[in-house]
Amino acid sequence: MLQTLHIENYALIRESDIVFGSGCVAITGETGAGKSIMLGALGLLLGQRADTAVLADKQRKCVVEARFDIAGLGLKPLFDEADVDYDDLLILRREISPAGKSRAFANDTPVQLPFLKQLGPRIIDIHSQHQTLTLADSQFRLSLLDTLSSKSSACTALEPIAAYRQAYALYTSLKRQLEDLTTTESQNRKEQDYLQFQFNELAEARLLSDEQEALEQESQLLSHAEAIREGLGEAARLLDDDTERSLLSALRQAKGALAHIATFHPDAETLFARLDSSLIELDDINTTLRSTADGISYSPERQQEVDERLALLYRLEKKHGVESVAELIALRDDLDLRLQSFASLDDRIQELMEQVDRVFGRVQEAADRLTASRAAAGDLLSRNILPTLHALGMPEARFSVQLSPLPSYGPQGHDSVAFLFNANRGGELRDLSKVASGGEMSRLMLAVKSMLTTHSLLPTVIFDEIDTGVSGDISVAVGSIMCRMADRMQVIAITHMPQIAARAAQHLKVYKQVEADGDRTVSHIRQLSPDERLNEVAVMLSSDPPTQAALQTARELMS
Repeated sequence: MLQTLHIENYALIRESDIVFGSGCVAITGETGAGKSIMLGALGLLLGQRADTAVLADKQRKCVVEARFDIAGLGLKPLFDEADVDYDDLLILRREISPAGKSRAFANDTPVQLPFLKQLGPRIIDIHSQHQTLTLADSQFRLSLLDTLSSKSSACTALEPIAAYRQAYALYTSLKRQLEDLTTTESQNRKEQDYLQFQFNELAEARLLSDEQEALEQESQLLSHAEAIREGLGEAARLLDDDTERSLLSALRQAKGALAHIATFHPDAETLFARLDSSLIELDDINTTLRSTADGISYSPERQQEVDERLALLYRLEKKHGVESVAELIALRDDLDLRLQSFASLDDRIQELMEQVDRVFGRVQEAADRLTASRAAAGDLLSRNILPTLHALGMPEARFSVQLSPLPSYGPQGHDSVAFLFNANRGGELRDLSKVASGGEMSRLMLAVKSMLTTHSLLPTVIFDEIDTGVSGDISVAVGSIMCRMADRMQVIAITHMPQIAARAAQHLKVYKQVEADGDRTVSHIRQLSPDERLNEVAVMLSSDPPTQAALQTARELMS
């Protein structure tokens, strides 16, 4: 619950310290005295945007600080996630500098506004007279039914709305993945066709890594086959043409001449041996020349095959900007891998389609359970809200919750909810936004809030002039309901009704005062003593100063 509130240099408030008690707290004051200023300051602690326009003294910073008792609210995980020290006594502070810089602290740890916005609804509910419009909001209606359903159920399983959101989040995530992959597949289709053409061309070429060099050598041989054969034959004839003039014949004669004198002269024996060795080598060369020449043949068909194959390799290399068959093979293999990735993308799309269908079935099942839980919560709301409405001066009021299916599934389910209402006997039940007056809407919201307190852990609720449009006995009933709510939580009521102020356990008064120097008007807030409370309630009943009759009535109301 809210324990203290310190406001410094905010709008009309120069500096104020407010201590709040438990139970029901009434805040009264004339219109324009500054009651809404206090709520604005409190809103800063709940994450609202800061503006230097709120600085009364433009040379000083604005400071708003509050203490909350948050024991038993289960908020520690939220603090742990934000890396903020947790304590059952929470101190929130917000500062706005004259330069417009805003800083926020939780237990003296700097925090960001999203943390305050997340924390705020867990520790305090500020309800203004304008919030009754949320009864006409479908999102609020669904949230109301889901809250009643989760708090009234004894089941320990995942709450229907949580189970549905879990399934729907998975469904939307998978659906986005499928859409992304389908888009990618569509964009890749043209590229895939081109890559497939390139791969097919290279695959059909049946490339071998070392064939180009061998083919180029063979092409050279085929292109000069006749000249090569003639050259080899001529060399062989010069060595040995079966005449006495051939080189080998002359060498044999020289060898024979040396053979006769080898035994007589040592040098002749050495020369004989060397000449014999040369003859053996030249004989072998001659034999090789003739056999090689005999093996040379020219084939125009083979020449054409080689030339065409080389032309294909040269064309592919030029087309793909490479310089070797090895690079063409590497390109072919890379294309193969990319084409396989396209095939795996198709498989993934098919797999995701099947998965999306399965998860959508889970979404439908969860939505059906959610609808059933909302229908039960709607019946509970309809049954329990009527006694409160009757006590608030609408004895003939009827109220019903109507669920209708939406054409599609959304983040909140498959339901559209309408609150049907009529305050008069025999009248047709219609959407309350079309038939309820402002006062009736205020009482409806009070009835709803009253019912929610029995199912909520929220420690504090602030009603900002929710009594607008009610008077007399109805005001007494509103005060009674607020007091019953205050048995379970702290209720702070900003009110103009004496019947409500008289029922409160604590009474705070907001008033304006011109400072001694006469330069500015400031707002103050202070707690009233019992005698001051009596006088204030009497003033609210009549005038200032109050009449004796008003004082007597005030005593009766406060008793």
